[in-house]
Amino acid sequence: MSDLTDALVEDLDGGFAQVVRWYQGSLLGTALRLTGHRASAEDLTAEAFLRAFRALRDYDADRIAALDLRAWLVTVLLNEHRNTIRTATRRPALSGAPLPDRPAHEPGPAEVAARADPDLAAALARLPAVQREAVVLRHVADLDVPAVAAALGVGEGTARSHVSRGLARLRTLLASHDRSAS
Repeated sequence: MSDLTDALVEDLDGGFAQVVRWYQGSLLGTALRLTGHRASAEDLTAEAFLRAFRALRDYDADRIAALDLRAWLVTVLLNEHRNTIRTATRRPALSGAPLPDRPAHEPGPAEVAARADPDLAAALARLPAVQREAVVLRHVADLDVPAVAAALGVGEGTARSHVSRGLARLRTLLASHDRSAS
């Protein structure tokens, strides 16, 4: 059992505060790659932490102790992202211009990466959702293939396939962008 899961078992409120501090940058980076917008990523991350905390209140000590926290939190984030998309498609679009993202005091690692390589961020946004999710979980959230498979709700072979196809499509998109830019 890790120190964080020990802390959760001993004191859910205090332990969860430690979990948030430890994983907030990683989850925000993953959310930013999934959504493409800082404000949406911040909202998604906050909702995922809220959902995770609510779930943990119903878990017994043994179940908490058995968690792979990072993989579990990324799965919660991904499910919350899917729920947000599903809800948005059921509601009519709001009229008017979208609200601008509020400026952050300090950019997170994913935002720095997006600024450093906006072409990669644009190419990721053009991938089919399942491939984008698989690539982001594997290479941004740095989950292993079994954890990616669990988060996506597919078998390991399918997860590998989604990652592989996503990476191949990214290479094609980036190569065509390089050719058009020169």
